[in-house]
Amino acid sequence: MRVLGVDPGLTRCGLGAVEGRPGSPLALIKVGVVRTPSDDEIGARLIAIEAGIEAWLDEVRPDVVAVERLFAQVNIRTVMGVAQASGVVIACAARRGLPVALHTPSEVKAAITGYGNADKRQIGAMVTRLLRLDAPPKPADAADALALAICNVWRGGAQDRISAAVARARSGARGAARAAARPVLGVRRAAPPRKVEE
Repeated sequence: MRVLGVDPGLTRCGLGAVEGRPGSPLALIKVGVVRTPSDDEIGARLIAIEAGIEAWLDEVRPDVVAVERLFAQVNIRTVMGVAQASGVVIACAARRGLPVALHTPSEVKAAITGYGNADKRQIGAMVTRLLRLDAPPKPADAADALALAICNVWRGGAQDRISAAVARARSGARGAARAAARPVLGVRRAAPPRKVEE
């Protein structure tokens, strides 16, 4: 399974792709960030994030996209920016029919380090070890994105396969229903039975 992990943000949107399956060594595909200038207007920033995500999806071709689930913070402005970036990422994935998995920060920390309150340094160290890297990915947003992808491989694999199968079945059922609703050319419909008067 190939997973693209996304740590959403307006200034830096962390991205990391890994490939593997539970119980097997993981392989790093790509890691980086999409950046937008903080003095640009919000519409331009969201368009830049969308373009960056689309380019990553074209290159990485993931089976699933794992996004950090939004959680309440004291800083409402930060929450709004993260929510807007998350929406762009989810829309890009949905446009391609890719399943999207949402993981909370504590879920990711517990999966990667075994401790739900691990700090960024501990996450970076474990990502480095699990992917056999020479140094932790920089900035921390990139390491967090890889942690999301790893968490999804380990915890979400079965659920992602179920979601993908359900999506395929729904798509097939909709196609069959549309085909059944179309009239068949060259076939005359039977006339309704006439009422016989006594």
